[in-house]
Amino acid sequence: MNKAATSRTWFLTGASRGLGAHWAEAILARGDRLAAVARDTAALAPLSERHGDRFLPLQLDVRDSGAVREAVRSAEAAFGGIDVLVNNAGHMLMGAVEEVEEDQARAQMDVNYFGSLWATRAVLPGMRERRAGRILQVSSFGGLVAYPALGIYQASKWALEAMSESLAAEVAAYGIHVTLIEPIMFPTGLAATSPQARQDPAYAHARQALFAGAEAGGFTPGDPAATSEALLALVETPEPPMRVLFGTGGLAALRTEYAGRLAGLEQWDHVSRLAQGQPNGS
Repeated sequence: MNKAATSRTWFLTGASRGLGAHWAEAILARGDRLAAVARDTAALAPLSERHGDRFLPLQLDVRDSGAVREAVRSAEAAFGGIDVLVNNAGHMLMGAVEEVEEDQARAQMDVNYFGSLWATRAVLPGMRERRAGRILQVSSFGGLVAYPALGIYQASKWALEAMSESLAAEVAAYGIHVTLIEPIMFPTGLAATSPQARQDPAYAHARQALFAGAEAGGFTPGDPAATSEALLALVETPEPPMRVLFGTGGLAALRTEYAGRLAGLEQWDHVSRLAQGQPNGS
C-alpha cells in the first residue's frame, strides 16, 4: 500500500463505474479514507471487504438534496470531516434540442448540475470551519465548447462551470480550492449507459456533424486508469488550477474555438456600440 504522509478523507460520487471506479481504487490504495456514493452499492462490496473501516459505501440518488446532506453528515461522523469532494456522478444525454423530452432535460440538469450543487453546498460548512478543502468538479470538454446533438448535456456542464467559477472566488478566503476537471475522450461506457433521446430524421445531419467533428478533432481515447494519477496529483498541488484538461488534443481545439468567438465579437462590435447609445442620451 502506498501511504502518503498526509491521509485525507474523500467524498466521491459516481464511484461504482467509469472514472469513479478507478479513482476509488486509487484513493484507497493511497491509504486515504473514502466515502463512496453510488445509486447501487453492490458494485462497491469488494472495496468494503478489502478496506474495512477506511471505506464507507453510501447508496443514494444525488438528485435528492436531503439524502445528499444526510450522506455528508454520515461521512463526517465516520471520518471526522471531508477534505476532498469529487462530484463525478452524471450521465450524457444525446439528442438534438427539439428531440429531447422534457423529463429527460430535467433529469440531465438534476444529476449533472443540481447533484453537484447539493453535494458542494453540503460539504462547505465543514470546510469553511476547518479553513481547508478541495472541491473537484468533473465537468467535460463539452463544458468548454458545444457540439450539435449534445446541447442539453453540455448545458448541464456549462452551468456547472459557471457555478464553480463563482464558488472559487467566494470560498478562496477560507482556504478552499475549486477545480474543474475537463475529461476529453475516455472509453468508460458513459454513452452506452446513458439515456438517449428519440431520433428524428430531421436532425440526422446534426448527429452526423457530431461524429464528424470528433473525427476531425483528432482526439485519441485516453486510458481511464491513468486519470487516477492525475487526480491524485491535483490534490497534492498546493495551488491547483481553476480548470484542467484530462487528456490531450483539447488545447488546439480550444485555441480555434476561442479565437473564433473573439473574432465574431469583434466583427459585430459596431452593433455593440449601437446598443450602448450615446452618453447622457446626447
